[in-house]
Amino acid sequence: TSIFFGGGTPSLMDPSTTAALIDAARAHWASADDLEVTLEANPSSAEKDRFVAYRDAGVNRLSLGVQSLDDDALQFLGRRHDAAEAQTAMAQACEIFKRVSFDLIYARPGQTEAQWRSELSRVLEFNSDHLSLYQLTIEPGTPFFQHAVSDAGEDHGAALFELTQELTAEVSLPAYEISNHAQPGAESHHNLTYWRGGDYAGIGPGAHSRLTDDDCFAATHQIHDPTRWLDAVEKHGDGTGKRRILDGRERAEEILMTGLRLAEGLDTTALSVATGFAPSKLIDSDRLNHAIDGGLLVRDGARLRTTPAGRLILNTLIGSILRANDI
Repeated sequence: TSIFFGGGTPSLMDPSTTAALIDAARAHWASADDLEVTLEANPSSAEKDRFVAYRDAGVNRLSLGVQSLDDDALQFLGRRHDAAEAQTAMAQACEIFKRVSFDLIYARPGQTEAQWRSELSRVLEFNSDHLSLYQLTIEPGTPFFQHAVSDAGEDHGAALFELTQELTAEVSLPAYEISNHAQPGAESHHNLTYWRGGDYAGIGPGAHSRLTDDDCFAATHQIHDPTRWLDAVEKHGDGTGKRRILDGRERAEEILMTGLRLAEGLDTTALSVATGFAPSKLIDSDRLNHAIDGGLLVRDGARLRTTPAGRLILNTLIGSILRANDI
């Protein structure tokens, strides 16, 4: 259903290589009539000059790493393009591809609601059918963490998140996942496979997979280092570094955590069928009812959905309803 060229900078790949990889994938797997082929790109001049060639190679959806329309913010984020380059690339992408997604990072240090309103409003003028809008997270071990860069804080982050929902809803780009917005029908097939708990094969260095294998569900991880990955491919035919069979509970927890990120919610019946693990063994019924009564979750038959209030505290909410792993 989808091919996704992501991670690193795949838009530096020669378009003929892209075409060969798409042809190889089609040869190995039956492909859907509406096969989605996404390529991630940066707005630099060297990459945007290749947009037509990638379209002709078979790419039908472009994901552009805009990140910001503010030059100071781009420098802070370590990006090599400036705001003018970003806007030129955004316009060209919308002319060349029928489906375009823009990635942005907000809730940056010192960013006000007025600044984010202005920046996001300018992005919305380009009429792309998909946006990935991520709040800046300071992860341990990163340069931002080591230099004590502060995040937006819970209250300000929540205010920026709510502003994001307001502005995107006004132009028919509702959130179909916590950080992803799309026009109806333009949701990413590839990402929905992840969030709905489907199978996917990760091919390149560092890529992860979730694959049904001989009635088991395997999690695999490709060797991260490109040189070692390539050596392994040449010697053994693949670059898999790790492979582990997930038990029913591990698989069910993954599906629960990703499913509740979706606006459509989690289908608990499908979860049980996919994992062989009963929802009653995974979710504490008393805590679930408490969350429903508190307006954080909605139960519609076998489906659970988070409310706007629940999405603001999703990680805490998921942790609260999970049963202890003692059954």
